[in-house]
Amino acid sequence: IGMSARGGSMPPPPNPAAYFPPPRVTLPCGLDILRTYSGAFICLEILFGALVWILVAATRVPLPLLQGWVMFVSVTACFLSILFLCVFLFSYTHRIAVDWNQMDFFFHGATFVFYFGAFLLQAATTSLHNFPRRVNSTQEKLLDENEYNISIAASIFAFATTICYGCSTALALRRWKL
Repeated sequence: IGMSARGGSMPPPPNPAAYFPPPRVTLPCGLDILRTYSGAFICLEILFGALVWILVAATRVPLPLLQGWVMFVSVTACFLSILFLCVFLFSYTHRIAVDWNQMDFFFHGATFVFYFGAFLLQAATTSLHNFPRRVNSTQEKLLDENEYNISIAASIFAFATTICYGCSTALALRRWKL
């Protein structure tokens, strides 16, 4: 027991565990997460996001600035959603002391905003399919028919993914504010 300069004893050092609140999570862990609406939306986000990624990669990417952002968002969101799902599947929510309801809301809310922007950029690229571009002193369409059809499908799946992230955000907000 240490003595202070005045002769009294010093209080014991604070317990670090007392400063971390217990994890707050209302979603089930393990395979039970797949039986919830949130788990179903996360699986759809992964599936539709991977389709956006594959479809955009299947084109020549005629507008790299626009579609580069679409690729970045779809790849990043797909991997982060897989990671987020794995945290619940493998019950890491009980080992990591954070407010998982708040984390769920912020993750899905931010991803919704980014995916909405990616959807708009993909739709803009699709709408420019007849725009002429010069290639080796000849003019051709920005997207040929096959790439135009692929771009339409990518726009539809980007919209579907955006809707899934929006629904996940709404569900997460409801859980967080309960």
